[in-house]
Amino acid sequence: MFALVAVVLAACTNTPPPPVVSSPVAETSTPEAETPSQIVVSLDEIGGGYNPHNLADLSPVTSALAQMLLPSVFRPADDGTLELDENLMVSAEVTSEDPFTVSYEIRPEASWSDGAPIAVEDFAYLADAMKNQPGVADAAGYRLITGIQPGAGGKSLDVTFAEHYPGWQTLFDNLMPSHLLKDAPGGWQGALLDSFPAYGGPFSIKTLDKERGEIILERNERYWEKPAAVDRIVLRSSDQAGMVAALRSGNDQLSLATTDATGLELFHGLGEDVQLQTVARPYLATTLLRPVGALADDQVRAGVAALIDRDKLIAEGTRGGPSEDLRAGAHVRPPSSDDYRPTIPGSGSPRKPSPNKAERLLGAAGFTREAGTWAREGTPLSLVIASPGQQEPYASIAQELSRQLTAAGIEVTTVNPPARELFNSALPTPVDSATAPEDTEEPQPGAEDGAEGTDGTETPQPPESSETTTTPAPPPTSGNVAVDIAVVPQPVSSDPASTLASNYGCPPGWDDEPEADQPPEAAVTTAAFCDTVLQPTIDAALTGAEPLRDSLATVEPALWQSNVAIPLFQLADTIAIGSTVSGVTPGAPMAGPFSNAVDWIRAPR
Repeated sequence: MFALVAVVLAACTNTPPPPVVSSPVAETSTPEAETPSQIVVSLDEIGGGYNPHNLADLSPVTSALAQMLLPSVFRPADDGTLELDENLMVSAEVTSEDPFTVSYEIRPEASWSDGAPIAVEDFAYLADAMKNQPGVADAAGYRLITGIQPGAGGKSLDVTFAEHYPGWQTLFDNLMPSHLLKDAPGGWQGALLDSFPAYGGPFSIKTLDKERGEIILERNERYWEKPAAVDRIVLRSSDQAGMVAALRSGNDQLSLATTDATGLELFHGLGEDVQLQTVARPYLATTLLRPVGALADDQVRAGVAALIDRDKLIAEGTRGGPSEDLRAGAHVRPPSSDDYRPTIPGSGSPRKPSPNKAERLLGAAGFTREAGTWAREGTPLSLVIASPGQQEPYASIAQELSRQLTAAGIEVTTVNPPARELFNSALPTPVDSATAPEDTEEPQPGAEDGAEGTDGTETPQPPESSETTTTPAPPPTSGNVAVDIAVVPQPVSSDPASTLASNYGCPPGWDDEPEADQPPEAAVTTAAFCDTVLQPTIDAALTGAEPLRDSLATVEPALWQSNVAIPLFQLADTIAIGSTVSGVTPGAPMAGPFSNAVDWIRAPR
């Protein structure tokens, strides 16, 4: 009763009640959500497109995504030999020689991330595109395919070929989901332009943000084989200084960079905690003097080639980076190949500029130097040099080439059309007849310095010229501008015979009589080159009718003499591997480091 009265009295006064003292509440800890194990990789850029079969899309990020997201029948082993990918295939073998037939059996459980099976339709879709679409890379083997017969509910197929094809194991890599792409807007040209609609590898894309420069890949939960060791791989774009800073701080575990001399110095400053190696890309930076327009005249083309300082082009393109050690002295085999042997002539052009030779050749073609400019009948010699957009190193090389030719008295216009426009419409050229090099009285490759080149290798002599005539092809256009010279990547594959035929062979049906109302065939090569004398030798190399060594002994000197292509160097990147990641290697030749990304492991810091 007393307690109750005390409370009432307290309530009627102005004195505040004493503060309430509460007992502390026991804290309960909520465990944080487990952070996914992830590996962050910095690249020069992550912008698309991402179609690994398009010349326009060739880049480290395209190669990386293809390796992690797309299935392939064969993959290169550490020594470069091709091995059946048993994650996808049960078998793939030659089952007939007449006609040459390869039989494939796909694993029953192999499927795309949307549940659709990986099946014969995907093989047929890729083969059809490689045979018929412009701007594709390494297509020669696919053009030999005459039929694809399905079986076993679409999980087996027999592929027949027009000829014996020793390089058949290089086909059907990076298959794409035909059920989502064949009827998609834009067709093949729009395939993988911005992203991937489905995946058939150990990873899938969670986000792709070009504006932020970031692609996040996660373990593909629908992958039927060995799961990826890490939950997530993040690809981020950065410059060389940013990559080095992120590796030093531990924010990035790995980088793959197109380094110059300054970048190499920065990376070497990271010390022993970061392992540095060179990764060669499967393509060469090449200058194409296309035999169209003014350059269809062999003497004009040879004269222009004699004005080019190849060393300066290489220096501009490599800038002291790892590509400087991969100078390309041959058209077919890349410098990184164990079988590489330089075939470039021992002296004179294209090894070194030859102004006197250029003056003689241009004069013989009817040009004279008027007020410092080469002209014929009052019309200046005017050429257009193109590179794919602002892609490097091609844009810088094109600018340096423009400076050289302008200084030599040639009017030059430099254009940078978007890569897909350049390769898909500007460079494919209607060919009315073969654009074979005519006979000239110029010395054969190596003749100015004997047959022995300065690389210490014997320079084979080209075959005697035939009486084949040349009809110039109409010049290609980029917008309203014709393209005479292109500075572009030229792919080199694990099948050198396919590289030769794809880059320098004649289009299918080149020797057929054209039908009256049919337009001319589209040129298959970006070089717009078709030599009817060399083509049987190129065909013999592709089908194995002649040893590749013998074919190259004939073709390589003839390509140098034609002045259609001046290989510069093989592109290469620097891979920097931090100490907190394991399982990363430079990868197999022509494949790169992402070919074994499924085995990468993030180590604790």
